[in-house]
Amino acid sequence: MTPAVSVIIAAYNGASLIGETIVSLSRQTLTDFEVVIVDDRSTDTTREVLRAIGDPRFRVIEAEANQGPVRTRNRALAAARGRHIAALDQDDLCAPDRLRAQFDYLEAHPDVVLVASAADVLEDGTLSPSPLPAVTTPALVEWMLWVCNPLVWSSVMVRGDVARRLDPFSRPEILYAEDFDLYHRLSAFGRIARIDTPLLHYRRHAGGASQRYTDTMQASATRVLAERHADIWGTDTEARAALLVRHVMLGAPVPDRATLLELGATLTALQAAFITQRRPSAEDRKLIRWQTARLWARIGRAGLRSGQLALMDVMAVRPDHLGLGYAGLDALVRSRLVGAARGATNRFRRSN
Repeated sequence: MTPAVSVIIAAYNGASLIGETIVSLSRQTLTDFEVVIVDDRSTDTTREVLRAIGDPRFRVIEAEANQGPVRTRNRALAAARGRHIAALDQDDLCAPDRLRAQFDYLEAHPDVVLVASAADVLEDGTLSPSPLPAVTTPALVEWMLWVCNPLVWSSVMVRGDVARRLDPFSRPEILYAEDFDLYHRLSAFGRIARIDTPLLHYRRHAGGASQRYTDTMQASATRVLAERHADIWGTDTEARAALLVRHVMLGAPVPDRATLLELGATLTALQAAFITQRRPSAEDRKLIRWQTARLWARIGRAGLRSGQLALMDVMAVRPDHLGLGYAGLDALVRSRLVGAARGATNRFRRSN
């Protein structure tokens, strides 16, 4: 019998947290699901925790050799039988209605191949809202995929028939940005959407891969964007992709006015290409431009706070259609004051 949903989990040395993840799945309001967990040769007591699960809906596969998270996740997909495939990392927690809400969404929207959800951030026992947009449409999510990663992997559900058409499901060579790559590859089959209700608690901690492998993620994400936009950027593809990953995805401060000018031109050109190719509705265009302005304001604030940009740099370089963005002049001034104070502190330290 085919379950409505298969949840796939790659497990490795997660004994301290995976038990809570399992409990969050056992409390789902949609009960017609299976969970396929592949343990990637854990060296702690993860296998003992998994062997103690008493729910027959949970299937545990014990790998013979360690292969890393991408191949382990692909193995879980190969064993999954569900109509739809839900992603989940071993340390994240699902809201009780997560599977039901996403299953119902995919059933009601046949043009959508992937639906994610909003996610709260759980860190040191405290929940806080995600910095990602509170309100989305498929057009906005698809636009943001052109410049950053707006989706949390553990919140994603994919149509099973589409997932099984990909070979491989996730590309092992795009390590730590394999989810970002997957979203782009899936977009060839249909729309990408997000439910704006938080249905996941994303756990942020020092042991998380996103905190430990930033350099690898940066290189992989740059490759994804360079491949995606090669027809728009031509010979500048690699450099422009690296610019977006560093300053939009990772939030590194822009070091000077010339770089800020190049980044603004890159965002403007991409937005124009997206609108020409996808022809979003008037309401979607407003949302896309508002969110891009919000991104631009965040970039400006980061540069000002670092002390590497002056207020006049940010004001002079600003692309016309972005306006001041979400911040406004008063916020930019405050950021510049912070940057000036940091600069003075650094100069004092160097002189003593």
